[in-house]
Amino acid sequence: MHLLKRRVGSWRFAPTLWPTLAALFFFTLTLFLGNWQSGRAEAKRALQARYDAALREAPIHVGAALLDRDSVLYRKLEVRGEFDDGHTILLDNRVHGGKAGYHVLTPLRIEGGARAILVNRGWVAAGRTRERLPAPPVPRGRVRLEGVAIEAQTRYVELGDAAPQGRVWQNLDFARYAAIHRLDLQPVLLQQTSAADDGLVRDWPRPDAGVGMHVGYAFQWYSLATTLAVLWLAMNVKRRRVDDVRAES
Repeated sequence: MHLLKRRVGSWRFAPTLWPTLAALFFFTLTLFLGNWQSGRAEAKRALQARYDAALREAPIHVGAALLDRDSVLYRKLEVRGEFDDGHTILLDNRVHGGKAGYHVLTPLRIEGGARAILVNRGWVAAGRTRERLPAPPVPRGRVRLEGVAIEAQTRYVELGDAAPQGRVWQNLDFARYAAIHRLDLQPVLLQQTSAADDGLVRDWPRPDAGVGMHVGYAFQWYSLATTLAVLWLAMNVKRRRVDDVRAES
């Protein structure tokens, strides 16, 4: 069943119903997904711009009240409290300067309440053997920290259902960490920037909001939509045989 028939010289355009509907469905779907990824890229650009602007702003004070995650993400924070070294964990397979090591995460119990904030204190090199774990010193007593609020989850490959091995974790599962240690945590991870005499490296890279990833996905979806449109046209535009053209003349 043809939707329409058009003839221009020796060319005929005669799309059929069901292939056209299928092509329209997938074209609309890929266009929608491309637009969605483009929208995500714009949102991430705004987030990245907010981070750049936040570097020039005064830090937000963190107290006992629960933070609004979305409003403080990538903002500078300032907090006072005491470290709880008993709940320190080491995130494994973190590389700095070509050397393997760990990120050292310790909760800071915020003064004036029962809530805590998990602090990524910095990077430390791994020992000669896996059995000898580094034990960087923890500041004692009341401290004042500054840092940047980042996503609480880390996204690395984890083989199977890998459970934490004591103080060593492959990835930070924020909800699991809070449940295991029975801590009431702020909803962000504080990436420490203030100096401390603990031997940890805090040479943090600029946070990547993932704009490039979304732009790449959008380009793929738009390319697929364009390919579908070209294929549909190519399948429905045909050159008529010379005999057919003569018979119609």
